[in-house]
Amino acid sequence: MLKYPHIFEPIELAGTIFRNRIFAAPTGYMDEYQDGTLPPEAAAYFARKARGGAAAVTLGECQVDTDYGVPSHQIKLDDPFHANGLIRCADEIRRYGAVASVELQHAGMFSNRQSGLKGEASRGLAYGPVDCEDNVRIVLAMDEARIERTIRKYAQAAAFAKRCGFGMVTVHAGHGWLMSQFLSPTLNTRKDRWGGPEIENRARLLVSVLEAIRQAVGPRFPIEVRISGSECYAGGYDIEEGIRIAKQIDGRCDLIHVSAGSHEVAEVFTVTHPSMFLPDGCNAIYAEAIKKHVSTPVATVGAHGNPEIMEELVASGKVDVVEIARGLMADPDLVNKLRAGEDGEVRKCMRCLACFSGLLRTGQFHCAINPEIGRETEYAVPVPMIKQKTVLVAGGGVGGMQAALTAAQRGHKVILCEKAGELGGAIRCERNVPFKAKLDEYLNQQAFRLARAGVDIRLNTEVTHDLAESLRPDVIIAATGAVPVKPAIPGIDGPNVCSAEYAYIHPETCGRKAVILGAGLVGIELGIYLAMQGREVELLEMLDHVSDGGNMLHMRALNVEIARYGIGINLSTRAEEITSRGVIGNGKLFPADTVIYAVGQQPRRQAATALYDCAPEFYLLGDCIAPANIMNATSAADAVARAI
Repeated sequence: MLKYPHIFEPIELAGTIFRNRIFAAPTGYMDEYQDGTLPPEAAAYFARKARGGAAAVTLGECQVDTDYGVPSHQIKLDDPFHANGLIRCADEIRRYGAVASVELQHAGMFSNRQSGLKGEASRGLAYGPVDCEDNVRIVLAMDEARIERTIRKYAQAAAFAKRCGFGMVTVHAGHGWLMSQFLSPTLNTRKDRWGGPEIENRARLLVSVLEAIRQAVGPRFPIEVRISGSECYAGGYDIEEGIRIAKQIDGRCDLIHVSAGSHEVAEVFTVTHPSMFLPDGCNAIYAEAIKKHVSTPVATVGAHGNPEIMEELVASGKVDVVEIARGLMADPDLVNKLRAGEDGEVRKCMRCLACFSGLLRTGQFHCAINPEIGRETEYAVPVPMIKQKTVLVAGGGVGGMQAALTAAQRGHKVILCEKAGELGGAIRCERNVPFKAKLDEYLNQQAFRLARAGVDIRLNTEVTHDLAESLRPDVIIAATGAVPVKPAIPGIDGPNVCSAEYAYIHPETCGRKAVILGAGLVGIELGIYLAMQGREVELLEMLDHVSDGGNMLHMRALNVEIARYGIGINLSTRAEEITSRGVIGNGKLFPADTVIYAVGQQPRRQAATALYDCAPEFYLLGDCIAPANIMNATSAADAVARAI
């Protein structure tokens, strides 16, 4: 008997059977060859989700018009030379029983944003519903001929995808791209049949595209349409307009995929891609509202990972399909695990946005808690254990736990020593922070897995040179972590001063006004936590910018909360002295009842390097080398343990 029978009931769309109601939502792929073609690693990345049980897997950001529709690096559907990589992706997805799909996209007025100066031919221009201009390029209103060309390009792209072996297409009509630009009542102010106040005119381009695609692919080929149910910002359209849009495409497609927001509006980016500050399934309200007004099946997307919520949404008829993107990176086996009733085995996405930020920064998809993502070909074949070894891991933080777990899973005898009374490391100080609940759940899950794997866990035990020698390990992995830096400021030892770690654990000791020294992620997140409890918070930062720790998109989410709680950030401000009245910085007094320092971490290198001669194999890991983030600790720990 299935625990979640409704999300595992097959669904038929346009004559195609989907094995369950959980689809892998579109994600782009930027790690292309120089000519833009997809490498074999792309097929492995997408197929991994199919192997994990998803009913459909969609290649995101596939361009229908590479002359006028590309914002940056994206998969090309209008160049036959790209067929081989796409065929490989479709074949790998199908082999594991999922339906392969591509997302058809055109950036419209946001095309060619890296193209150069205005006035250049072709690639210096972009086309949208109306004329406008910015500091990068001129945007011209599409004339009738260009609109008809665009419709043909969508149809040709869909036909090309079908020839490459894909079994569905998804027309992206949300998030601020071309289709949603035409749908927008505030942006599309055209006076002809393609725009204006009437929804029928603004939806005409999307409807025409759907009709042309249907003509190109035939009746028994599913067409999905992604829309923003609401743009979720002042000046954007609301759910009532989203319902009117959905009614225009009702019966003209096979699945209405309801998202939210617009990628061009910073404050709602983390609504479209829900941040850790939003609840599970937060955007389902838009799909539920639209479902009441259409006969076409409806999908929801955004922050789905809670199986009870997903089951209730489908069982109650609020939606027909649940789509998941980041959750299937955190655990591509999520679907199979839920089907087997193994809820506790699912690695739940923390919504830290490290994956998306990494993609934009490096072109690579990696996950903070799942080292396999982005390395699927490397992980396709298990690394055999040639000889069982005794592995001593010094430090039970994020990296130490992962290293011990991977080594134990490979068959080694593992001893994990942690000087504190519990596993998890210094980051456990955030256990009561509401928006970090999934992090604490992950740490608890890792601790459970370690115990189940038979790891010899020794708490309240610091690994000294003598202890290491007495255990006679074959391998030592030193993951001794780091400690907070205590800045040398007059008054730093005053009774009104504490570390960020102490403030996280004992927020009740903080006064009504708090000044935090340091505007990195630790300081900013602590400031938000204290502000949530009603405190007035100011941050002082010596640099002329805040530090996002390499996670630019999480910083967008933090900026929303900073604005929500009125947190003051004072850049280029050096703390000169701490008094009983507050902090003097740049000659100005910042009043405070409590002063908290969050100026960085000092690696515990001496504790780590003291063990270098206690085993034939010796590895340094994580913050004891240089303070980094969870993603770096997890991936490095797993790699080290796989190399033993």
